[in-house]
Amino acid sequence: MCVTIDQLPQPCTSAGKPRRVGVEVELGGLTEEHVADIVQAHLGGRIDTRPAQGRLVRDTTLGDIEVYLDSRYLADAETELEKRLRELASVVVPVEVVTEPLLPSDIPVLDDMLPKLRRAGATGTRAGILLGFGVHFNPEVTGTELSDILPVLTAFALYEDALRETAQIDISRRALPFVDPYPRALVDALARGGISDTGELIDLYLKHAPSRNYALDMMALFAHLDPERVGKVMDLEPISARPTYHFRLPDCRVDEADWSLALEWNRWVLIERIAADAALLERLKSAWHAHRASYLTLRGDWTRTSLDLVQGAL
Repeated sequence: MCVTIDQLPQPCTSAGKPRRVGVEVELGGLTEEHVADIVQAHLGGRIDTRPAQGRLVRDTTLGDIEVYLDSRYLADAETELEKRLRELASVVVPVEVVTEPLLPSDIPVLDDMLPKLRRAGATGTRAGILLGFGVHFNPEVTGTELSDILPVLTAFALYEDALRETAQIDISRRALPFVDPYPRALVDALARGGISDTGELIDLYLKHAPSRNYALDMMALFAHLDPERVGKVMDLEPISARPTYHFRLPDCRVDEADWSLALEWNRWVLIERIAADAALLERLKSAWHAHRASYLTLRGDWTRTSLDLVQGAL
């Protein structure tokens, strides 16, 4: 499927450098070895096998790419039983393909690899009721000031229900914790505003959403900005602190010909476009207040309201 990559409203950082995005693709149906071979055939490079750490395809046209089974509890399999369990786990535990930070314009190069994975037997979320494979994007922030971060977080919080509706998130993933919607109390606080600095924003997030199990996981960014503050509430060990958003809403539908990474990336671009439109963001905030104040509205009503507002403005 050929989908044009939408441009970020702010394609460069405040320092004037092009923003990059790390891409993580989860898929089933293939071994690490097979996926690494396909990556090498498509992008070049050489394959290094790392004990208990999967494969690393070095020096591809997109830099180094990791390919590994996301099964840390079986990573050190030694006995025959443990090795057999690892094989069985590969049915429901995804193989991950993880890139270095790329330019968004490089995403179509990855899309060109999808048919090769599909023909080889790669499976996505809809291949089984227990599967929760996804695609994660880690777009670099424009800057680390409150004015850089707060509008994006607020835009996502207010548009998340509509985003889930348009993305048609698979029901099996709805049951998994890492796609929980933001708590209403967090959305209320963001819509209310009055946040004075990044420390206050981090405290607010930690108060209402002290977890990494959300479609927009802010912990990597907040741990980068203020590890001491985050460390008082969260275990920093599993958090990879970095100046990026961690957008993890999309399903992975690698086995469907009408699906693409570009399609999912453009959903993130829409969030940033909403954030960049101050008037639209204020209208969404006001509409949210009205929605919450009414005893007659349902959650689905907010989905339709936010969709209408955004489609009418962008």
